[in-house]
Amino acid sequence: MNIIIGGAAGQGMDTIAELLGKTFARAGYGVLLTKDYMSRVRGGHNFSVLTIDRATPWVAPETADVLVALNEETYMLHADKLKSTGVIIFDPALFSLAAGDQRGLPIPLAALARDSGGPVTASTVATGAVLAFVESDQHITETLLQEKFAAGIAAQNISALQAGCQALQKSSGARHPLPPSTNSMPQLFLDGSQTLGMSALGSGCRFLAAYPMTPATGVMTYLAAKQGEFEVVVEQAEDEIAAINMALGASYAGVRSMTTTSGGGFALMVEGLSLAGMTETPLVIVLAMRPGPATGLPTRTEQGDLDFAIFGGHGEFPRAVLSATHTEDAFYRLNKAFQLADKYQVPVIFLSDQNFADTTRTIAPLDFTRLTYDQHLVHNDTATLPYQRYRLTANGISPRAIPGQLPGEVVLADSDEHDEDGHIIEDAATRKIMMDKRLSRLQALAQEMDEPVLYGDEAAEILLIAWGSTYGTMREAVDILAQLGKSACLLHFADIWPLPQARISALLPKARHSFCFENNATGQFAALLRRETGLQATHQVLKYDGRTFSAAQIVREVTTYA
Repeated sequence: MNIIIGGAAGQGMDTIAELLGKTFARAGYGVLLTKDYMSRVRGGHNFSVLTIDRATPWVAPETADVLVALNEETYMLHADKLKSTGVIIFDPALFSLAAGDQRGLPIPLAALARDSGGPVTASTVATGAVLAFVESDQHITETLLQEKFAAGIAAQNISALQAGCQALQKSSGARHPLPPSTNSMPQLFLDGSQTLGMSALGSGCRFLAAYPMTPATGVMTYLAAKQGEFEVVVEQAEDEIAAINMALGASYAGVRSMTTTSGGGFALMVEGLSLAGMTETPLVIVLAMRPGPATGLPTRTEQGDLDFAIFGGHGEFPRAVLSATHTEDAFYRLNKAFQLADKYQVPVIFLSDQNFADTTRTIAPLDFTRLTYDQHLVHNDTATLPYQRYRLTANGISPRAIPGQLPGEVVLADSDEHDEDGHIIEDAATRKIMMDKRLSRLQALAQEMDEPVLYGDEAAEILLIAWGSTYGTMREAVDILAQLGKSACLLHFADIWPLPQARISALLPKARHSFCFENNATGQFAALLRRETGLQATHQVLKYDGRTFSAAQIVREVTTYA
């Protein structure tokens, strides 16, 4: 079952999608929710796509069974995506369907809302109509409304929900009951931002400083809502320069810290990023990419900041770059980012994007026992004294202590080039020694990087290469290609820098056809592969219109050449 819900910003599409998604999730179905929205507070066309199946879908189909059209624009834009057997739930007081279009299920949403809970409950009326169409138990949704709202408001919304159900039940249109769910286990229904916020809490992050910037803001708001429940401090800084420096200060003081931003904010942070490199201060930066340059498309998706993440900042210093692929993996991988930052005393950039941040999926409960917390601080009873913050060691990692930890010892850090004690220097010999010390950690970091996930037959003639949030779409495409008799496999990267090379070097030369798929205009990951391995895919497929790939698009590209 695939449902498109559309209207203008402020009409309540998110309410409908959230209520339906959580209802079906609690009923044991697999649910996928994606959003497409404009950068306006009110107005403009927004829509969500809700896909329900027995197992959690990776991607939404290109056609829909139900269209909930809260305005005429939604009907005009999406009617052609509706199956011939599909239905359109709409308010006939607002607009009429095209002549001859028999798919309508007219429901007086606004009138029922006024009679039930007030005009603002029109979205809840629509939710009730959808539940009745698929013959779903509305009691789960009523419980959700009671959990979401205070008693009086909940009662109004429950009345509106029941009105929507009853109105559709009285209509003469066909129904489309969902098949019984087969999953009786509890599920989580999380979007990418919630997942990263939950991972940060579980990883021991206790300070976040950030300036709101779509699509990274969701992580900040999630953690801000948890301040009363957990010992976490969230500071909305006046700008991104302040945000990264606050986070660095907290990390220097011994608190596991993070900042979140998008491309324009990261541009302001790069001086602080270099400061982290020079002072060897652990820091995690969640960089949720969006199309640029400048303000670009604030609410759309792209993978255009890969080079920026790897090479941004002045001077040369080690860092790691990881990325979010899907919900479960991102939960554990952000924990890895914190561990790498503390172990190697480097900044770690965790790449997300709007596609990941705003996609909500049902998943099994996460295993918090897999998360680790080790700040890799010196032990008081074994510390070498006198303490030197930048002591030369065999592995290039100096002993890290927080101010006040070692009685009588000073933790001296400096943004200028310095000696082992942290005092400013200008001689050539010490400069080279300190640069070599810092950069030597890249080799150890490289050993920590996970090889790309292999999905499909490694002996396949067609090799798909991708990274980041395209994982589910690419995986679905491999399955479709197999159904078409095409032998294909996927190598999908989550750890980006230092680039893991073993699996790609083994498989890419053997493939008859290889495709590198990226959501950017210049093939940044393909260029990174060439630079680091000397290998090159036979085809590059680049999409940079602010939307992610669909499985059908991937299949079309592959079958054109292979």
